[in-house]
Amino acid sequence: MSQASTPSVTVSDSAARRIASILSKAEDAKALRISVEGGGCSGFSYKYDLAGEGESDDLVIEQAGARVLIDQMSLAYMEGAVVDYVDDLMGQSFQIRNPNAVASCGCGTSFSV
Repeated sequence: MSQASTPSVTVSDSAARRIASILSKAEDAKALRISVEGGGCSGFSYKYDLAGEGESDDLVIEQAGARVLIDQMSLAYMEGAVVDYVDDLMGQSFQIRNPNAVASCGCGTSFSV
């Protein structure tokens, strides 16, 4: 797994705290895997999964007890993105601010490049 000294994807402090909290309660999970898949309202969508060990070419981001894995194919679509966790009147969710997305859907998980 490639450890990034200056990751091309960053994780906000609030996202790191939430991920660490989720992982502390998960029995077999050691990381949150974020991937990009074809589909969704706008062409691509983000997928979140709890994962054990990562793959050898994963980008690994470790911060404040959180561990995030992103595969190389997904990383191509997420370069420069910020993973955030928002808790407001509208609800709680992970949100990705992606500079590569030219359009996104109201659901917040679908985008196009």
